[in-house]
Amino acid sequence: MKPSRLALLSLAALLLAAPASLAQTDTVVARVNGLPITEREIALATEDLGERLAQVPEARKRDEVISYLVDLKLGAKAAADARIGEGPDFVARLAYNRDKVLLDQYLALEAKKAATPEAAKKLFDDTLKALTPEEEVNARHILVEEEAQAKAVAERLKKGEDFAKVAAELSKDPGSGKEGGSLGWFSKERMVPEFAEAAFKLEKGQVSEPVKSQFGWHVIRLEDRRSKPLPAFDEVKPQIDQYLERKAQQDTILALRENAKIERLDQPAPAPTAPDGPKKP
Repeated sequence: MKPSRLALLSLAALLLAAPASLAQTDTVVARVNGLPITEREIALATEDLGERLAQVPEARKRDEVISYLVDLKLGAKAAADARIGEGPDFVARLAYNRDKVLLDQYLALEAKKAATPEAAKKLFDDTLKALTPEEEVNARHILVEEEAQAKAVAERLKKGEDFAKVAAELSKDPGSGKEGGSLGWFSKERMVPEFAEAAFKLEKGQVSEPVKSQFGWHVIRLEDRRSKPLPAFDEVKPQIDQYLERKAQQDTILALRENAKIERLDQPAPAPTAPDGPKKP
């Protein structure tokens, strides 16, 4: 969708008004050779340094940033005195970085407009409506190496021995054996096909016949089954916001491209397509 003229004018007004606003609200916190360092610059530098400050204790971060800005001001002044800012490479680099900052700010603005609480809740509700409830089961198993061992286990269980105790005694599964064979809740896709097929066919409280898989022989008891609980909105809202922001930025770029005239002067123009001539009989 093409950005509205009103939206573009509003953005332009915001960008043009920014210098005056900064001059009125910014606070000078330090000077180096008379050059001011402001709160706004501290905020920008903190954002720019990012991970470099991650290991710095919170109490020292502000001093580290101001120290960095002191070096930046001194270095920039020395570069200006050396007339580095007058070269064509610097001019091109400055123009490139200006374009990049403008684009970053514009995309951030579009992302913020898209990721509203209302939009996030609507996407969440629409996604839930489209989801098919997924079945899960809660099961225990006893894993042994040989079929004869599995049959012996099944016989002991049929005589009334406690499943969890037999699992703790005999199961070769290092993860669940000590927990009485408990595997917790799982969906079909989480288990190997032979095991999943057998487990999901059981009724609550039922014990399977021995089942072979790539890991050995299993005897399975179904504890319960349910539809997999869906996440709460608050749990997934950060991911939804991120999706809305990225989609808004992508849509913005695609819309700008769609309405632009793009010429590649470094590539030959495509040859014109010849009109279809009369067909020969």
